[in-house]
Amino acid sequence: MPMNTSIKRTLLATIAIGAIIAAPFSAQAAKIHAKPHAAASAAKGTEGADPEKATATPMPTGPVPVPDSPTADKNTPAPPTLPDMTSYVLMDATTGAILAEAAPNLQVAPASLTKLMTAHITYQALHHGSLKLDQTVPVSPAAWHAGGSRMFIDTTSAVTVDQLLHGLSIDSGNDAAVALAEQIAGSQSAFVQMMTKDAADMGLTNTVYTNATGLPDPAMHTTAMDVAKLSRIILQDEPEFLDISKQQSYNFNNITQASWNPVLAHDSTVDGMKTGLTDESGHCIDATAVRGGRRLIAVVMGGPTWHDSTAAIESILNYGEKFFTDVTLASPGTQIDTLQSSALDAGQVAVGVAQASVITLPADAAGHVQHSVAYTTDVSNGVTKGEVLGTINYTLDGKTIATLPAVALADAPAASWSTKLSRAIKKML
Repeated sequence: MPMNTSIKRTLLATIAIGAIIAAPFSAQAAKIHAKPHAAASAAKGTEGADPEKATATPMPTGPVPVPDSPTADKNTPAPPTLPDMTSYVLMDATTGAILAEAAPNLQVAPASLTKLMTAHITYQALHHGSLKLDQTVPVSPAAWHAGGSRMFIDTTSAVTVDQLLHGLSIDSGNDAAVALAEQIAGSQSAFVQMMTKDAADMGLTNTVYTNATGLPDPAMHTTAMDVAKLSRIILQDEPEFLDISKQQSYNFNNITQASWNPVLAHDSTVDGMKTGLTDESGHCIDATAVRGGRRLIAVVMGGPTWHDSTAAIESILNYGEKFFTDVTLASPGTQIDTLQSSALDAGQVAVGVAQASVITLPADAAGHVQHSVAYTTDVSNGVTKGEVLGTINYTLDGKTIATLPAVALADAPAASWSTKLSRAIKKML
């Protein structure tokens, strides 16, 4: 039956309007397929938005945190004031010295910085042999349906521990976090108990975990200081984490995702470690970099955008590099002093330290360290190599900065009766 002209025109107009409306959605669908982070943004949760186009989070409220430097001296400039951050910490990774801080113990939402502890426990399981990198891990419905950022695994995925660690660290995959937690502890709730115990053992007194992902929970919190402490432990105990966290992208199942860490693309000295983003947390970055031969850990919390938080990381890293240095006070086997005693056969013994000692100091003070040795051990029966003979006291501007055991660097037998007599006669003459 021929179509009425009026009806035909109406139908054509409707089709045309539909095409106009559908066009942006088709483009968006293609964009989501090409850039998986955009797909993740649909679910509210930790790092649930494209890092390049994430909506800015609210600016910090309240007074601007006052910066301080516990390691600085009177000649060291004040640390940067970062009004766009809720808190920050700059730590020397070798010594643990705090080079700069602002509201370091302020409790805030951890977001995906939670995954640092998830990674730590996973590496511990690998080191203890209860887990293997090439081991295939089953994906539960709970892991598959984890909200927020994902590496896009499902219940049919054949995924290994190694792949999950990449997805956890680079993609910030909540699905990867849940899968690892369930594999290691049997359930996410049991895994949280492990996280809680490890946090207590590490002295993370201002951190509470309630899940393995960092998805928002009012009961969960951490601080910039606790994040820096945890990062240092990971660097010491699981340095292989950097082999993953330094990668700027990761491909799993033909889906390539850029790293959430924006500092990696901006600064070649940075090789980790993790980021976090929720509406509650703001844009948090935990970065580590090697500057001037020293490894630094920089943590900023609560930034309104990735750009602001990246700039804050660069500011405090530059401050640490320019105004502080690591000084080796003593190295094993290097002679520091000589203990003179007629009670020893040779009349003396070289003295040093058993372990290396490194300290972080203001750059302008590094050349002004002095030391003195106080001997307290009776050596009349001789000395054995490694025996503690007293203490070495290191001072700067009259203040003690370190005290180390003074040890014998060699065996030194007691003087014989004839040697003592000979020396006595020479002394009388």
